[in-house]
Amino acid sequence: MTTDALPVASRGRTGAWVVGQLRVRRMELAVTIAAGLVAATASVVPVTALGRLVDLVRGGARPGALVPIAVLVTVAALIGGIASGATTTLVSRLGERILAVLREQTVGVALRLPATVLDRTGRGDLLSRVGADVAAIGTAAAEILPTVISAVLLAALSVTAMFGLDWRLGLAGLAAMPLYLVALRWYLPRSAPIYARERAAVGSRSQLLVESLQGVRTVHAYRLESRHLTGIEAASARARDLSVGVFTLFTRFVGRMNRAEFVGLATILVAGFWFVRAGWVTVGETAAAALLFHRLFNPVSTILFTFDQIQAAGASLARLVGVGTLPVPPAGLVRLSTADLMLCEVSFAYDERVPVLRDITLRVAPGERVALVGSTGAGKTTVASIAAGILRPGAGKATAGGISVDRLAPGVIALISQEAHVFAGPLIEDVRLARPAASDEQVKEALATVGALEWASALPEDVHTPVGEGAHPLTAAQAQQLALARLVLLDPAVAILDEATAEAGSAGARALEESALAATRGRTTLVVAHRLTQAAAADRIVVLEHGAVVEQGTHAELAASGGRYAELWEAWQSRS
Repeated sequence: MTTDALPVASRGRTGAWVVGQLRVRRMELAVTIAAGLVAATASVVPVTALGRLVDLVRGGARPGALVPIAVLVTVAALIGGIASGATTTLVSRLGERILAVLREQTVGVALRLPATVLDRTGRGDLLSRVGADVAAIGTAAAEILPTVISAVLLAALSVTAMFGLDWRLGLAGLAAMPLYLVALRWYLPRSAPIYARERAAVGSRSQLLVESLQGVRTVHAYRLESRHLTGIEAASARARDLSVGVFTLFTRFVGRMNRAEFVGLATILVAGFWFVRAGWVTVGETAAAALLFHRLFNPVSTILFTFDQIQAAGASLARLVGVGTLPVPPAGLVRLSTADLMLCEVSFAYDERVPVLRDITLRVAPGERVALVGSTGAGKTTVASIAAGILRPGAGKATAGGISVDRLAPGVIALISQEAHVFAGPLIEDVRLARPAASDEQVKEALATVGALEWASALPEDVHTPVGEGAHPLTAAQAQQLALARLVLLDPAVAILDEATAEAGSAGARALEESALAATRGRTTLVVAHRLTQAAAADRIVVLEHGAVVEQGTHAELAASGGRYAELWEAWQSRS
């Protein structure tokens, strides 16, 4: 299955987003930088003090003259240790807070994306972004970023200290700068695209895994195991090859940086020798400059050896920021307590070529219960999705109370599908998701309405029993009853049930149908009927075939007409 990837933000847009977040937290940023500068300064002080020590020894100073230097080094070490710990904590906290905003923004956009966008891009790409990409950035924020920032500040202060000793020594130390810049200029343009392709390859691999796992029954049924495994192996091999390729590039980069370090240190030592002979600097100042430059090896190496992780985190950051660039429909604001549901001359095609719906006109009066029936592929779920505002029609419009469904506030229309999800946590909180401010009694009343209070009260901790993944398991019918209880608690003007009893099985189907009837009683309701007993209980039945309405009426009228519904009902009866 070919999919389009979600967008990836450009380097400029990604940088602008980060700068915007830092601007909001400018005070926290200032405190973090201040702590880092204190730590870097405290790290440079002992080196310059060592240079002074060399000059004192060469000048024949008394032993007592060394005490102040020892005290200075000790105090600097204590301050540096405290400041380094504070810097690490502050940088990690700042990074995690920004990551939390990014993660919430990404999920917020994803939850509001039209279903057609996710179908086109594939859910694996999105899952890899909120999974692997968030993990890469989180690791960078907690472990890599504090070290890199400290290294950058130490490098900057070391160069400043060399100029403070003598400007000629500072210039000698800068002799290696062109080689550093040439190495970076060689590495960055080559590595950044590879890291971006690597993250994209990971997304493609995740997409293939998700497709295979979600459709595992179909894969087994058509004996497609080898084909899917081959695709996953190819995607994994591509991600692996990209990782190996960028590491090979990185090792060549390290060699170039080592040459720059050699040239820089040799220049300081040779130039320092001549400067001392000329009387421009002292031996101690030259020794201090050489040590300061040598100390740059560690911070520079730290930056280098974490550069692949920084690049990977940067690519992940661009992918997450890219999700935020997607246009999402604005949340509606119009609230209705009661409403009719109207589809007027609605047409729809998923790929804009093969029509799924053609000129569907359908009205559900306030308080009326209408059932949609038809063979598989007739377009029932598409009608339900358009009525709920999940899909946008290619032509025509869907309204509730005369208002376009995309202008309605959340909660005016509620859709329950056959894929009911049980959220991890206490059962009462699972139901309360529909209305967080609901009291315990209101939740229990909703459970009682759909016939779920009896079994919920019999759980080990009553309605406070943890359910969901890793907790008390619920049957498919119980999960659907929870979804129906949320519907009752939400109290929408319009309810849409898309085969909401399909997963109950024969044993619990009748009870679940009664639950659905109770949850939607007196409410404008559109039901995609998987079981025709649901259709028989509806006020009116609409029959779809090949994306068009072929007949509609009551159960008695259609069963006696000898049309398509009568055929479906006869087949249902013979199977029951």
